[in-house]
Amino acid sequence: MREINVAKVQEAVEAMCMEANLALTEDVQDAMKNALESETNSLAKEVLEDLIKNERVASELEVPICQDTGMAVVFVDLGQEVALKGGSLEEAIHEGVRRGYEKGYLRKSVVKSPITRVNTKDNTPAVIHYRVVEGNQIRLRFAPKGFGSENMGRLGMLKPSDGRQGVLEFIVDTVKMAGPNACPPLVIGVGVGGTMEKACLIAKEQLLRNIGEPAVEEEARGLEEDLMKRIEALDIGPQGFGGKTTALAVHAALFPTHIAGLPVCVNINCHVARHRERVI
Repeated sequence: MREINVAKVQEAVEAMCMEANLALTEDVQDAMKNALESETNSLAKEVLEDLIKNERVASELEVPICQDTGMAVVFVDLGQEVALKGGSLEEAIHEGVRRGYEKGYLRKSVVKSPITRVNTKDNTPAVIHYRVVEGNQIRLRFAPKGFGSENMGRLGMLKPSDGRQGVLEFIVDTVKMAGPNACPPLVIGVGVGGTMEKACLIAKEQLLRNIGEPAVEEEARGLEEDLMKRIEALDIGPQGFGGKTTALAVHAALFPTHIAGLPVCVNINCHVARHRERVI
């Protein structure tokens, strides 16, 4: 067994909170530049130029790219040959979020109760998803999720008879309903199959893939390609001003499901598709 002190997890989360909110990763930057080159609508090109400039200025001045610095979402792949020491893994993640948002002067957006809505004042708790995997490492993937786009997500429990066509229509309709409200160009995570909650978890996880990285499964890749064509044709464009660049990417994944069901979940990210990763 390999011993890992949870203090290393806390330090990693703290750093990722600040890094993710101040600068986009190269894959997102490249996707924006590629969109600018291929976009034909002049107004859409202007908007893309502004969004690229905004990201560059935020990085140079070390200020957040977006005023919504998000709710912290952390995916943890815990190696089964890891022995944790020094305290609670979960509390280390929460403490990393507290320190990262405080040190980075990041807006704290979490309320203790969805009904009474009193701010926790430290942006905790984080939403944490655990998975035990082979190996002796801990892989942390962090995404500060803004709710302008999160609110536009949708779950559909389709009938098996709806088939592939029904899945495509549900996803495209979701993007159409979101319109400019989710701050396009978007990164769209899609989960198809499993159960109600599994489809949502799959969709969320797809937002952490590097843009330009196609799905491993051929069937999912086919969905991604078809969806991109249909979403381009919506003419929503960057920030809703028209153009073909409504999405930078569609990332889809499939999972086995019950004979009587066809769950589909769409989780939308805005163009500020923040994500960071650490392996300890």
